[in-house]
Amino acid sequence: MLTLETRDRVRIVTLARPEARNAVNPALARALFEALCAFDADDGVDVAVLTGAGGSFCAGFDLKSVSAGDGAGWIAGLDIPGDWDPLTQPIAGPMGPTRLMLAKPVIAAIEGSAVAGGLELALWSDLRVMADDAQFGVFCRRWGVPL
Repeated sequence: MLTLETRDRVRIVTLARPEARNAVNPALARALFEALCAFDADDGVDVAVLTGAGGSFCAGFDLKSVSAGDGAGWIAGLDIPGDWDPLTQPIAGPMGPTRLMLAKPVIAAIEGSAVAGGLELALWSDLRVMADDAQFGVFCRRWGVPL
């Protein structure tokens, strides 16, 4: 679901659900949030590279998991407290880390689709490096599905 690798002082974070074009389900969102919090706290690494397995970066949030009822607990726990300070209180967003403000840079290495929430992850990153086949979009809006 999520693979982590460290090369020298670089943490490589790979979304590993190629059968779903790396769509983020609640378990992956939680794992991604925890992995990037751990990266930020790790003095042994300086930068993270966020990428996807199997030729796609990320197809957004996994709507199949939501329709199957897998996402109810995850979505219900995402409310932002009224006194929230994003600099001192890390909280997860629907895609996992997208409400985090990290002290270290994250580079999105994008090939294939980065759509809907996948585009959100790409834009959340500090720098984006794209393959020739990279595609970006918010196609979910065509059907009234929120980002």
